[in-house]
Amino acid sequence: MRVRHAAGFWGVAFAFGVTMAGTTLPTPLYPLLQHEFGFGELASTLLYAVYAAGVIAALLLFGRASDVLGRRRVLLAGSACAALSAIAFLGGAGLAGLLTGRVLSGLSAGLVTGTATAALGELHPRGDQAHAGLVATVAKMAGLGCGPLLSGVLASVAPAPLRLPFLVHLALLIPAAIAVWRTPEPPAADATDRPPLSPPPTRARPRFRIVRPVLPAEVRPVFLPAAAAMFAAFAVFGLVAAVEPSMLVQLLEVRSPAVPGLVVFAMFAASAAGQVLSRRVPAGRALPIGCAVVLAGVGGLAAAIGTQSAAVLAAATVVIGGGQGVAFRGAVAVVGALAPADQRAGTMSSFFLVVYLGISVPVMLAGAASARWGLRLSGLAFAAAVAALLVVAMFATASRPPLASKRIR
Repeated sequence: MRVRHAAGFWGVAFAFGVTMAGTTLPTPLYPLLQHEFGFGELASTLLYAVYAAGVIAALLLFGRASDVLGRRRVLLAGSACAALSAIAFLGGAGLAGLLTGRVLSGLSAGLVTGTATAALGELHPRGDQAHAGLVATVAKMAGLGCGPLLSGVLASVAPAPLRLPFLVHLALLIPAAIAVWRTPEPPAADATDRPPLSPPPTRARPRFRIVRPVLPAEVRPVFLPAAAAMFAAFAVFGLVAAVEPSMLVQLLEVRSPAVPGLVVFAMFAASAAGQVLSRRVPAGRALPIGCAVVLAGVGGLAAAIGTQSAAVLAAATVVIGGGQGVAFRGAVAVVGALAPADQRAGTMSSFFLVVYLGISVPVMLAGAASARWGLRLSGLAFAAAVAALLVVAMFATASRPPLASKRIR
């Protein structure tokens, strides 16, 4: 049984990474897509924003689906959505097809993220939840980072730059789906002696229902500053993923798609490294420290736009990724630890709702501003607004007693 669980554990991790890679695959291709289909910056940011809408819809509508239907079925459904997303990008249906593909990509991420994380914890051969959580983080961030790296390199050195990356992703999804299919359904915590895939003999599965965001009174003193910090940090993440390729092309005259792919990969890799390396820092300290690092990165981003330096932009992006990882780990730990056990899922839904609003809404506003005032001016204004919010969040999180005094890990 342990051998099967070990194979299933790494199979789910592989499928998790492959699915997440598909969500960032189009990032370095946005300038090429703009040229191919004749749309501007606002449409590019809309493509990124509708992805976040798909994630939010999946989290709210299907957040507990794997508790009812089983982990394997929901993971396979996520893989199917990822495959349909790639097919939509290959269909050549213009902006409507691209928007459809991005919504499907968001649905795949929303279905797989929570389900894969839970399955990895249940399938770990030694039951080591800390190691399972670390593998989940690395799989997610590695997938998010490898997506733009893969498409950027292929678009630079191989033919059919708008088709080959999605064909390769479809090919990778085949062994990922097979690995999930061959994985035993993780046993319930109270039924480890039952054969895999057999239903609980006495206790009915929980009823399927929409997970409503909630905000318990115990969490409210820390939720607002933590949510403000994450809104700002993920707004910068969204800007980098949605607009930075165009900045490199239009402002800095970098023509190779591999460069934005590598820069975005470095950002996600730095985020994963920040989460791993800050494990020994109490969460209450990690949150303001991460905000300060992101703030420094935003300053570097503004300097890069002002001086038109691709090297400064790349360095600032890495700093932003590292700070975001530190802050994100701290925010998740604090909010999760203070939430009542019977309301934790709803509380985390509220938290991630703020995160994905941060990814989508400010980026759409930046895209609309760039269409009116240009990338340089709108980028500088965006950096100033995010920096102000980060300063407020940094001081608020540093001064909150529940954050400063509790050694939440």
